[in-house]
Amino acid sequence: MKPFIPQLVYIEPRALEYPLGQELLKKFQDMNIEIRETTSHNQIRNLPGDTDFKKYRTAKSTLVVGVRKTLKFDTSKPSAEYAIPLATGCMGHCHYCYLQTTLGSKPYIRTYVNLDEIFGAAQGYMDERQNEITRFEAACTSDIVGLDHLTHSLKKTIEFIGETEYGRLRFVTKFHHVDHLLDAKHNGKTRFRFSINSKYVIKNFEPGTSSFEERIEAARKVAGAGYPLGFIVAPIYMHENWKDGYRELFERLSAELSGVDIPDLTFELIQHRFTGPAKKVIEKNYPKSKLEMDESKRKYKWGRYGIGKYVYQKEEASDIEATIRGYVSEYFPHSEVQYFT
Repeated sequence: MKPFIPQLVYIEPRALEYPLGQELLKKFQDMNIEIRETTSHNQIRNLPGDTDFKKYRTAKSTLVVGVRKTLKFDTSKPSAEYAIPLATGCMGHCHYCYLQTTLGSKPYIRTYVNLDEIFGAAQGYMDERQNEITRFEAACTSDIVGLDHLTHSLKKTIEFIGETEYGRLRFVTKFHHVDHLLDAKHNGKTRFRFSINSKYVIKNFEPGTSSFEERIEAARKVAGAGYPLGFIVAPIYMHENWKDGYRELFERLSAELSGVDIPDLTFELIQHRFTGPAKKVIEKNYPKSKLEMDESKRKYKWGRYGIGKYVYQKEEASDIEATIRGYVSEYFPHSEVQYFT
C-alpha cells in the first residue's frame, strides 16, 4: 500500500508562523497539490462534491494544516493518562471506527504545527505528577503513523518523550509506513502498537489500510529498532466461524514473529461495539457494509459521559474474552493481556 498523499490541502494563515507550517507549504507546493486557505481548521465548508457521499470521500483525502489552540489534553483510554493532540482524522475507511461519530461533519484530516506548545503542555502535565510515570496516547483521534511520513510530528514527539524521565508515549496504527521512525531516539519510552484482526474483518471492514502482512513486517522492523511492542485486537467481531478466524490470526502472527526478540509484548482486547448515532453515520457513509449492528442482539452499556453503546451480550462477551485470552496464552505465553473491554 502506498503512503497517503492528500488530494487537497487547506492551510490556516497562523500555521505559517511555525517552521513546520512553512515546511509543509513548500512540500505540497513542490508536489503540485492544490492548496487553499482557511480561517480555521474546524471550519472547512466548501469541500468539492455534489453529494454528501462524494464530499465524505473528498474529506478523507483532504489535509488541513492548522494550529492547535486548545492545549488542555483529554484524559485518555485505559492505556494512558492523557491524549496528546498531534492530529485529528484518518485516511483509512474502517467501517466500525468510532471517529465516524466523534468527527461528525468534519471527517477531514488535521495536523497541528505548534509542536513546541504541545510539548510544553505535555511537560506541564508531567510536572504536575512529579515522580509518577505519565503516559500519553497519540492515536485517540487519528492514525498518526499514516500521516507522519509527511509531517514527522510523531517522530519529534517520540524524541521529546525519549528525553524525559517519567514520560511515556503510546499509539496504535493500521499502517506500515514506519521506516523514518526506526532511527528515532526513543530510549525505550514509546510503545508501538499495531491493530490486528481476522482476515474476515480486515477484508470486509478495513479498506484504505495496510494489509496484515504489511503491518507485521512493520512490527518486525519496530521490534528490531528496540521499541516496546504491542498489539490491539480490535474490534473482536463474531463473524461466521470467528473462533477459527481468530485462531488463524494468532497462528500467522506467531509464525511471522518467530525468532524476533520481544521482551515485553502486550495485547489489548476490545470487543465490537457501536452507538446509535454511529450506526446512522456508518450506514450513510458505507451503505453496502456487512457490519452487523442489530440492537436487539446486543446489550446496552452506559458510558462515562451518559452516552451508551451496544456491546455483545454478557455470555458472548465472556466467550470472546476466554477465547482470545486462550489464544494469547497459547501462542505468546510470555506476553501480557492489559485489558479486555
